[in-house]
This record gives sequence, structure tokens and C-alpha cells, in this order.
Amino acid sequence: MNRNIFSVALCVLLLALSVPAEAQQPAKVPRIGYLGGGYSAANLPRLQAFRQGLREAGYIEGKNIVIEYRYAEGKRDRVPALAAELVRLKVDVIVTSGPLATRSAKQATVAIPIVMAFDDDPVGSGYAASLARPGGNITGLSTLAPELSGKQLEVLKEIAPKLSRVAVLGDVTRPGTPQALKEINVAADAFRVQLQYLEIRDPKDIETAFRAASKERADAVLVLGSAVFLSQRRQIADLAAKGRLPAIYPRQEYVEDGGLMSYSASVTDLFRRAATYVDKILKGAKPADLPIEQPKKFELIINIKAAKQIGLTIPPNVLARADKVIK
Repeated sequence: MNRNIFSVALCVLLLALSVPAEAQQPAKVPRIGYLGGGYSAANLPRLQAFRQGLREAGYIEGKNIVIEYRYAEGKRDRVPALAAELVRLKVDVIVTSGPLATRSAKQATVAIPIVMAFDDDPVGSGYAASLARPGGNITGLSTLAPELSGKQLEVLKEIAPKLSRVAVLGDVTRPGTPQALKEINVAADAFRVQLQYLEIRDPKDIETAFRAASKERADAVLVLGSAVFLSQRRQIADLAAKGRLPAIYPRQEYVEDGGLMSYSASVTDLFRRAATYVDKILKGAKPADLPIEQPKKFELIINIKAAKQIGLTIPPNVLARADKVIK
């Protein structure tokens, strides 16, 4: 009996020793690089949406996936170095939280897959050959929606039915602006509204633009996307209020900092959907073959305090459609 037990034990031991060393190694935990040019605190709602998307795909941070966070904390010149740092860490995927981060990641690597949480015009920015087939190491989501700019003008017309002249603030050198202007012009013809386009490429041009809008008796302001505008959003909101001009903006942050209203793609929804790209890439898909998706969810946000400041009453039907009302 003892001899039989010994023989069985010996066989089990030999079998265990014969198992390849590789099989005894724990499975590799994928590592994601998360690159942001802004402030970590301000980015929290987007990050939470991204984590939610990961959980929906079966990933739990710290358990079966690791995220390396790198934020420039508003210091734009730091972003390239942070992107290079993620490349040196040899992360499996880099997720970028905006156009500046995407550009820096693109310059840092052509090998590591890059997922854009959002970009206004990926093709115009040179990140992809087309939305359907990006062709390189970058894919993700775009905020570019054909009807967006026209819809913004439509909302302005709804809250101020008598408006006849709208000042449009933009930077034509920024990818996405030419397309937005085309859409606004189509909508302006339909609503019989005249447009006054004011080019702004530097913060010092903002006050000059508002003086020009006042001189031409603009009834409202439509602000297009721009890093300069976003960084100076409080000044723009203050100048619009001072001129008693209803204004619509391309991002929620403007409204949170005193602007009247915004109509835009839901950025948190885009960040949640960015996690599905990470999942596909980790499972073997190539960014070049993953189509860049456009927004599916849009948000209307209204600041009632800002409306009262300029003596404007928001129509009840518009308020009823708002996704968020700031009082």
C-alpha cells in the first residue's frame, strides 16, 4: 500500500515538474496610458465615464487592467513629454482626452495604438485617412456631427425669435471650423439670419471682436470650438453678458463658468464609448481597421442665472428639452 501511494505521489510530482514554465506564469495584465492636457480634477466626470465603459467591457482597474495617468495640469508644453513617458512605459494602448493630447501621442509613437476619446475633425487634423478606415495607429471618436452647428443657430433663434444678426466667433485655421461655417450658413439662410464672422486666433483679439459685434449691432453670439476660446471662456461669457447678448457655446464648461447655454455632443458619452475601442484593441483589433464613430448623444445645457443677467426669458419648451439647467 505504501509503495502504491509513493508511486502515485512520484507521478504527480513528475507531472507538475513537466508543466512548461510559461503556463505557471500569471496572465499579463494590460496597461493603458491615459493622457490629458487639462486638469485632473476637471477631467473627473470624463474619467468616471471611461471607467464605467471599461467595467461594462469586463475590466476592473487594479484587478485585470492598469491605467497610467498623465495630466499636464493646464501646462500645454508638458504634454509631448508626458506622451513620450507613456511610450517609454510600453503601455498597450494610449487613450487621449482631447486634440492636444492626440497630437502629442501621434508625434511620440506610430506603433502603440491610440484611442481618441474625442476630436472635432480627425481627418482634417491628419489623424486618420478617413472615418471609415483610419489607416494608421489612431482611432476613436469624433465630435464632428454635420447638423451640430446648424442646430446651435436654431436654438439661438428659438430663445430669441427676433434676432436677425449673429456674430460667429471662430478660428478658420482650426480643423472643423470650415465645415461648421458651411453648416451655419445653410441654417442662416433658412432662418433669414445674417452672419458676422469674427476671426480670433489670440486672446487679445477677443475684446476687439466683441466691439466689432457691437458696432454691427449683432443680436447674439455663436462661439465655435477653439482652444483659445476655452481657455478664455470666463472673459467671453462676461463680455457677452456686458453686451446683453445671448450666446451659445460648443462645450458645457462655458455654461458652468457663466455662459448662457451650450449645445454639443455629450463628451462623457464619448469617453464611455472610448473604452469599447480599448477592449477591441486588447483583443487583437488594429486601429487602422476600426472606424471612427461620430456622436450619438447630444446635450443642451442652460444657465438660468446668465439668462436673468441679460434680461432674457428662456421659453418653457426650450427649458423642457434641456438636459441640465444651472440655476
